[in-house]
Amino acid sequence: MLVEQKLLAGCCGLDCGLCPKLQSKAASRCLGCHLGPQHDYCSVYRCCVTKRGYHTCAECEEYPCDRLIRVLGVEEGLDSFISHKPAMPNLKRIREIGLRAYLEEQKERRLLLEHLLENNNEGRSMSFYCRACALMRPELVREAISGIEEETGSAGAESSDLKAMAKAMRTRLQRLADEAGTDLKLRQKKGS
Repeated sequence: MLVEQKLLAGCCGLDCGLCPKLQSKAASRCLGCHLGPQHDYCSVYRCCVTKRGYHTCAECEEYPCDRLIRVLGVEEGLDSFISHKPAMPNLKRIREIGLRAYLEEQKERRLLLEHLLENNNEGRSMSFYCRACALMRPELVREAISGIEEETGSAGAESSDLKAMAKAMRTRLQRLADEAGTDLKLRQKKGS
């Protein structure tokens, strides 16, 4: 297993490789919870990694604990800047098949995101693409990409067409997500 790949598995079950904070080029860029001390504030990280020495909460005999459920907003059904919806299913999958196999499955999602960001991002679609790749089945994301490429005849667009291409991609991804019953919206507190 590539060390780099292993570092993309967040201890709470989020895939750091599909996070807009990791994909960002801004000063607030996050390198993932296994690279550096920037996550010492996180109670899940402190419990899982610092205290118990685990890579993810899936290794813990107390999984799923109250702390994890509270931090992920499971009971309230809330998200932060990233969708928390896949966190618990990801941890369940890690428990079922192991971290190595899980990371291989996730690799396709990360490659699809890289493709979208390289070819269809006008600078405002990154968070949406991150959510789409994290929440949608990979074959639906591939279907959206191939549909746009068939329509335009290329994998990318000239800079003048990039805004239209990004809009078309977001529309196509949203339609496919809706048809599959996948909600791509972040769940926020009322009034946020």
